[in-house]
Amino acid sequence: MTVTIRPSTDADLPAITAIYGWNVLNGLGTFEEIPPDLTEMTRRRGGFLDKGMPYLVAEQDGVVLGYAYAGPFRLRAAYRYTVEDSVYVGPDAVGRGVGKGLLSALINACEAQGLRQMCAVIGDSGNAASIGLHAALGFEQKGVFPAMGYKFDRWVDLVWMQRALNGGGSREPDAPGMALSGV
Repeated sequence: MTVTIRPSTDADLPAITAIYGWNVLNGLGTFEEIPPDLTEMTRRRGGFLDKGMPYLVAEQDGVVLGYAYAGPFRLRAAYRYTVEDSVYVGPDAVGRGVGKGLLSALINACEAQGLRQMCAVIGDSGNAASIGLHAALGFEQKGVFPAMGYKFDRWVDLVWMQRALNGGGSREPDAPGMALSGV
């Protein structure tokens, strides 16, 4: 059975909301503790799409297995060539390569936009799956910020990883970068 990676649609939002909700309640990939509802997830996705950012889903036989998106790393203009990735997979898709397919497609989409750096901010220094996924796709660990969040009755680290896109900082940018509002 083939997994298809494609741009998300409004029809995917209930599945995206459910996948994120499961990750909020069961994982450290997000430091959110209360799952947002469909209205909030719709608003969030719209914000990324309004900036021209990729927001992808992985689907198999009409079932959304996971999703990924890139968003601005920071909202100051000088960061306009740098994005932060987010990848979330549903419980039935863990360990099936869905995350790798999503992140690979996300990297390609960001490179097609002329972006130059992608960062990953990974919850939990013990999160071998996410750290390994990012390392397998060329991310390098740049640091660990200890005890940055408190979730599930324990302090949780943040692992910072980075991957150059389109040659990174080796030359001048050749695209306008992200459309940032509110800068």
